[in-house]
Amino acid sequence: ELTRAMAAMRQGDLNQAVQVYSKDELGALAQAFNQMSANLHRANDLRQQMTADIAHELRTPLTVISGYVEGLTDGTFKPTPARFEAIGAEVALLRRLVEDLRTLSLAEAGELKLVRQPVAPADLLDSIQRAFGSLAEKQGLALQVETEPDLPLLPLDRERMIQVLANLTSNALRHTPNGSVTLRARRVTGTLELSVRDS
Repeated sequence: ELTRAMAAMRQGDLNQAVQVYSKDELGALAQAFNQMSANLHRANDLRQQMTADIAHELRTPLTVISGYVEGLTDGTFKPTPARFEAIGAEVALLRRLVEDLRTLSLAEAGELKLVRQPVAPADLLDSIQRAFGSLAEKQGLALQVETEPDLPLLPLDRERMIQVLANLTSNALRHTPNGSVTLRARRVTGTLELSVRDS
C-alpha cells in the first residue's frame, strides 16, 4: 500500500493515505507517511489558492490604471492632478503586490506582517472612490461614499485594507448593470463597519 501510494504521489496525486494496521515500526511508518501526505496536499492547495489570490489582486489595480489611461487617451477624462494621483496610488499598490510575491512562503504560513497605523475611515473610502470613480462613470454607475461623523481612527494596515475594499468595489462594479455602489463607514453595536453595497 505504501509503495502504491508513493507511486501515486510521484505522478502528482498528493492526497494519499494508507491504512495503519499495527502499532509497531511499520505502523509508525504508515502514520508518518499519512501525515506527510496530508501536509503536502494542504501546502499544494494553499499554493494554488495563493496564486489565484495574487492574480486577482494584480488584476484590480491594472483595471483601474487601464480605465484611466483609456479615458485620458480618448479624451473622455481631463488630465487632472487628482487623476494622476489616483494612478500613482495604484502603481504603488502594484509595487507592493509584486514585492509580496517574494514573501510567498510567509503568506502561506499566515505570517505576512501588517504595518498598522491610525487611519480615518473616511480617508480609506475616499481613496477607493478616487481610484474607481472613472471606471464607475464609464459604466454609468454612481460611486458614493457615506460616512457617519466623528468616527474614530482605526489601527490597521492602510494598504492591505485598501486591497480588501478595492476587491469588493471592483466586484460590485463588475456585477452591477445599473444603479449605484455605496462605500459606507458606520458604527454598529459597539463596532465600526466598513461596507461596499451595490444596488
